[in-house]
Amino acid sequence: MGTFENLLYGFSVALSVTNVLYCLLGVVLGTIIGALPGLGPSAGLAILLPLTFGSNPTTSIIMLAGIYYGAMYGGAITSILINTPGDSAAVMTTLDGYPMAQQGRAGPAMGMNVFASFIAGTIGILIFMYLAPPLAKVALSFGPPEYFALMVLGLTTLAGLTGESPLKGFISAVVGLIFAIVGVDLVTGLPRFSFGVMELYSGIDFIPVAMGVFGIAEILVTAEREVRIQMAKADLRFRKLLPSLADWMACRWPIIQGTITGFFIGMLPGAGATIASFISYGIAKSTSKEPQRFGRGAIEGIAAPEAANNSAAVGAFVPLLTLGVPGSASTAVLMGALMMFGLRPGPLLFERNPEFVWGLIASMYIGNAILVLVMLLFVPVFVRAVQVPRPILSSVVMVFILAGAYSLNNNMFDVWLTLLFGILGYFMKKLKYPGAPLILALVLGQLLENSLRQSLILSLGDPRIFFTRPISGTIMAIAIGATLYPVIKSVLKVLRSRTA
Repeated sequence: MGTFENLLYGFSVALSVTNVLYCLLGVVLGTIIGALPGLGPSAGLAILLPLTFGSNPTTSIIMLAGIYYGAMYGGAITSILINTPGDSAAVMTTLDGYPMAQQGRAGPAMGMNVFASFIAGTIGILIFMYLAPPLAKVALSFGPPEYFALMVLGLTTLAGLTGESPLKGFISAVVGLIFAIVGVDLVTGLPRFSFGVMELYSGIDFIPVAMGVFGIAEILVTAEREVRIQMAKADLRFRKLLPSLADWMACRWPIIQGTITGFFIGMLPGAGATIASFISYGIAKSTSKEPQRFGRGAIEGIAAPEAANNSAAVGAFVPLLTLGVPGSASTAVLMGALMMFGLRPGPLLFERNPEFVWGLIASMYIGNAILVLVMLLFVPVFVRAVQVPRPILSSVVMVFILAGAYSLNNNMFDVWLTLLFGILGYFMKKLKYPGAPLILALVLGQLLENSLRQSLILSLGDPRIFFTRPISGTIMAIAIGATLYPVIKSVLKVLRSRTA
């Protein structure tokens, strides 16, 4: 079948009543999660994973994907109204969003966020739809060495680009790899690092780790600081949310630029929506005829980064589904969910599970359309959700996390494991060790080990196999470059300071 026929087939899957309802639930929850300062899509996905237990895999991933790209919409709500980004991807929106709110133009700012996000998301899905299948066909030629190189690339780029210190990112990834080898060895059949605990024979499930490191740790950190929300006065009725013709004329090129920039940056492992929004904002400002307006309430300063972060969220699905390489913490959680449902991300996913792939793609069109209506009609409701006292919200989230951990295997061991990783995540946050590389390494660890062993069996123990094959050699060179880049950058900085 051609791409258009596949899309029609996808709509026949996505338009079932159950899938539409789960898509609606996902995007609404995602918008609320995106609007809550400090939570973010990765923590939201980890916390809400238990909602998918017992559901159809396609339905479950449609909901989780809705949470992911819905959070991109929601992050701008608090950026514009209280000068506090709901997620790191919405940081750049605060620069012009809050000044617009102070000038009495919060409505057009919110409206432009919605429409720029919708346009970018829809174009991003179109590019994804035509780009992913050919890439998956190319990836069918990949063998164990190529997959090992891809896993190494995913780990090194995310570890190097997450957090203030690349070294701390790599340490976090190594800890994740250590946890990934707990359980029964697939080759020898012997238990490793289980210490006689039967529950560890099957390994450490990523769900308790994700809920602990992202969810409980965030609750503990926010409980330490007093959060006072001061909301800018804003008229958020439907008519006030519609941008003027002058606003549209000013934003047409920033939206197109942000869409293209965001999608291709989103495809890069370790880059993600945050970097895409920073770069897109910088391009919009540098190409503007009036760059001095940026930071003082320029509506283009909202359109460009919001288009970029929504397009990047779609672009992140390309390496995840075609190569099995998650490029961010959120897609690492999504990959873990896919594997939990028995869906192996990679090139064969398009051949073996077309109903899932095309159902997911079609659901993104539906989800984007739902988000426009929801955001325009129910923005005041989301604002109310943001104003819920933090102790009440934290208590509800904690109960949900612990109930979800118990429902995983109806076992208190998973609850204690979740609490343990929550404490670990708390200390990681306090010491500024990023949690994303740990989760990514835990998800990729088993695949990494299997690909390594298969490759060494093929080469009779010769590690040169990873460098002598063209594709794996190129990927390994990029991974090594990503690892050495922070070191080289630090050395050059020291040399410049000495010269000065």
